[in-house]
Amino acid sequence: MYGRPNQMVVMVVVFIILASLDIAFAANSAGCGKNPTITSQSYTMTVNGKQRQYIMKLPSQYDKNRPYRLIFTWHQRGGSATKIVNGEDPNKGGVLPYYGLPPLANNSAIFVVPNGLNSGWANTDGEDITFFDNMVKTVEADLCVDTNLRFSTGFSYGAAMSYAVACARPKDIRAVAVISGSLLSGCSGGNDPVAYYGQHGTSDSVLNVSGGRSLRDKFVKNNGCTAIQEPQPQGGKSVKTVYKGCKEGYPVTWVIHNGDHNPSQVDSGSSTPFAPQNTWEFFSQFS
Repeated sequence: MYGRPNQMVVMVVVFIILASLDIAFAANSAGCGKNPTITSQSYTMTVNGKQRQYIMKLPSQYDKNRPYRLIFTWHQRGGSATKIVNGEDPNKGGVLPYYGLPPLANNSAIFVVPNGLNSGWANTDGEDITFFDNMVKTVEADLCVDTNLRFSTGFSYGAAMSYAVACARPKDIRAVAVISGSLLSGCSGGNDPVAYYGQHGTSDSVLNVSGGRSLRDKFVKNNGCTAIQEPQPQGGKSVKTVYKGCKEGYPVTWVIHNGDHNPSQVDSGSSTPFAPQNTWEFFSQFS
């Protein structure tokens, strides 16, 4: 007489467990468990009738059964995917290879390095967002990715493209790191929350800091954070502000410094650019 209710309770518990497992499994890409055909090299795909190039970097000893983070790194205006891969002299305003992230990621991430049309990211009629969509689809069909852990970063025009991805694909990107950006690649949508790291120099002679602040404020609002009067750089030291009151899972961090348009800005007394560590700390809080 009391057996049936107990059976129902057990069935409900089992259903809940199975449902939670489905959610966990759903985070893994279709490429998990497959022998990969994608390796660390350059690839070409056709997007809207145009040939588009991108470079892949896989972790050493890639494990087909381990879901990895997926990080997109977009180059600046006049740059290229090759320059992001090889890096440039950070003492002359150049970018570190892959924005300095691989040593910090310690083989926990797959990197995608897209190449822009005409060395930039005009994103005309959303064609660079379509390029992003196609890269995600292609990579995740072949490699093992945690689809809840996609990230995007870039400097200057590459920062603008990361911002455009956050606007247009908020459900497909976990967080972005926008380094010295402005509204150059559009913002289709732009009404949903995305975890947001922004960085800009008050002496930026290429893209005024006001543009970076405007991008930041979009996601301060979208993420439900409490707006504040930002602190200013402390001489040659950058100042990091972590906004309060943000929606759970959608933090906003802002770093202000007194430097120029530079992806490899350092604090006084240091020779190490702070963007890589700040970016990785922001991305790696998600798991």
